Amino acid sequence: MVRFTCKNETSAAAFDQLVSQTIEAIRHHEPGTLVYTAHRVDGQPLQRIFYELYRDRAAFEAHEQTEHTKRFLAARRELLAAVEVDWLELQSGKGAEA
Repeated sequence: MVRFTCKNETSAAAFDQLVSQTIEAIRHHEPGTLVYTAHRVDGQPLQRIFYELYRDRAAFEAHEQTEHTKRFLAARRELLAAVEVDWLELQSGKGAEA
């Protein structure tokens, strides 16, 4: 899970456009990426949260090596004030195997 804080409203709009383009590429080119969702945070107009679920560590590493992910990582730098990453370990749930 990743929490992004945009610099301002203009940066947030640009970030949302970048995210839309990136997710479209993920949808079509990453079979090992099981879930990749972007969320706005209610009451926090500059924050976005991504929830990502990969088939395995190799699928995550493949995701990191794609051109669209590299482009996203480079372009986001100028738009963000902060990035917080939490690595989650699945214990149980619906829709995913532990």
